[in-house]
Amino acid sequence: MTTDQFSRNRDNFCYRHPDRQSFVLCQRCLRTVCPECQTPAAVGVVCPECLRNQQKAQSPAQRTAERRWSRARPIAVRDTRPIVTYAIMGLTGFVFLLQLIPGFGTTVTQSLYFWAPALYPGLTGIFEPWRIFTVMLVHDPDGIWHVALNMLALWMIGRSLEPLLGRWRFLTLYLLSGLGGSVAVALLGFGIPVVGASGAVYGLFGALLIIGRHIGANITGIVVILGINLVITFLPLFTGGVARVSWQAHVGGLLVGLLVAFIFTRTRAASQKSLQIWLLVALGAVLVGLFLIPPLLYF
Repeated sequence: MTTDQFSRNRDNFCYRHPDRQSFVLCQRCLRTVCPECQTPAAVGVVCPECLRNQQKAQSPAQRTAERRWSRARPIAVRDTRPIVTYAIMGLTGFVFLLQLIPGFGTTVTQSLYFWAPALYPGLTGIFEPWRIFTVMLVHDPDGIWHVALNMLALWMIGRSLEPLLGRWRFLTLYLLSGLGGSVAVALLGFGIPVVGASGAVYGLFGALLIIGRHIGANITGIVVILGINLVITFLPLFTGGVARVSWQAHVGGLLVGLLVAFIFTRTRAASQKSLQIWLLVALGAVLVGLFLIPPLLYF
């Protein structure tokens, strides 16, 4: 589907605000709703019209019982804040503070950073698979710039991208991108200890690039920022210096982010929800399966 075709399809825009693109559907009528029109329900969100109809359908006994037991109605809470983004930032910041504790911080870092040989007990005698994800929580404890820049990028992208995709899609994008970074390190930098959420953040950059292109947005600024970051990542390799950042994680996260966003844009219809889920599961399975390759290359 071209950008022009995508822009002309009214199903891709909020039915109450035709100028606002969204990827979120009302769980009752399956119409597209923008963040302003979304009301969180028990599962998914509902639009204002469905919310009113649902409230009108309540019997007097139901309303009385609800008041008597003081139960808050989930569907009546309107919250379009990027909760997942804030949660990731908070958890990452908490882990960074733990890393600063003398003595204990070293243990935290050593327990959570990514080190590919720890996935192969036949080589090292240990098996610590959690490192493929926990690497996104730990950063260089010798300086605040590493974690600060990653969290700033997460905040800038997440507050726009999370309401557009929805919380679960955004979290899936972040985790799969981080996993892609770990896979790339295992394949291209086996034995190199790695810390940081850069792979996941680069995945968000890639997703923003794809989704921005499909909704007809001006993505020039995104391309420039991404290009500058990639140059900074690879510059030490071309100048003979020592790279202090993992270009493998950056590239791996970026490629997976592009692919996840492509899946999101190609499985937009409500009838394709199951297909979208299975494609994401298949992508995760393929990424995990790629960890079988390093033993063939390095053992």
